[in-house]
Amino acid sequence: MTLVLVHGNPETDAVWGSLVDILGRTDVVRLSPPGFGSPLPSGFSATFLAYRDWLVDELQRIDGPIDLVGHDWGGGHVVNVVMYRPDLVRSWASDVVGLFDRDYVWHDMAQGFQTPETGEQLVAMMQDGSVEDRVQQLLAFGIPADVASSFAAAQGPEMGRAILALYRSARQPALAEAGKALEEAAARPGLSLLATEDPFVGTEEMRRRAACRAGASTEVLDGLGHWWMVENPGLGATALTRFWESLDR
Repeated sequence: MTLVLVHGNPETDAVWGSLVDILGRTDVVRLSPPGFGSPLPSGFSATFLAYRDWLVDELQRIDGPIDLVGHDWGGGHVVNVVMYRPDLVRSWASDVVGLFDRDYVWHDMAQGFQTPETGEQLVAMMQDGSVEDRVQQLLAFGIPADVASSFAAAQGPEMGRAILALYRSARQPALAEAGKALEEAAARPGLSLLATEDPFVGTEEMRRRAACRAGASTEVLDGLGHWWMVENPGLGATALTRFWESLDR
C-alpha cells in the first residue's frame, strides 16, 4: 500500500508534515506539482490538464495499491485524475471537490490571478520582499513557522508563472465542464474532506452535491479552515484513517 499526497498553491510538501507524523504510515510519497516546490520543466504548460497528466505519469511509476490524497490545487489534480484514470488508485480523497460543481464561482484572489495585468501584480506582491517578509505574511494565515519558511523559500518566478497559467486555464466554465465527468470518479472509493471554515472551495451545498455525484463520502472537519492539516492534523488523520479502514471491511 502507498499513500500519495499532493499539495497546492502556494505550497510545498512541508504542508503535510504534521499529518504524516500523526498517521504514522511508512508508505508515504509526497508529490510536488511542477512549480510548487519542484522545478517547472521547460515547455510545461502548467494548465490544469497538464497537471492531471503529470500526476497520471507519477502514479504510474508508484507501486500500488495507492491511496491518493490532495489538498487545494493538489485536490483538484486528484479529482481530475480519478475522473480520467480511476484505475490508478485504490482510493482517493480531496478537500476541493466543490470546485467541480456547476455553480462554483472562483474566489476573489483566483479571479485576480485570472485577470491580465492584475494577476501579474498579485504574483509580484506575493514575491515581494525577503523570505522573512513572506514568512510573516504566511504566519498571519495560521501557518506554522517551519511550514511558512518552506513555502516562502519556494516562492519565485517559476511559481508565479505556474500560478497564472494554472488559474487562467481553469477560468469558468472550464472546471464546470470538467466536472461533467464527476460520476467517473465513483469507480473508486472517494472521500470529500469538508473543512467548514474554508472560504475558497464553494458552499457546503456545492461540496456535498459534487461529492455525491463522485460517489464519495463526506467527513466534516468542523471549525477548521483551508489549512486543516496544520490547524488540527489529528482531526484530519482520524477522518482519513476511518475512511481507509472502511475499505478493508
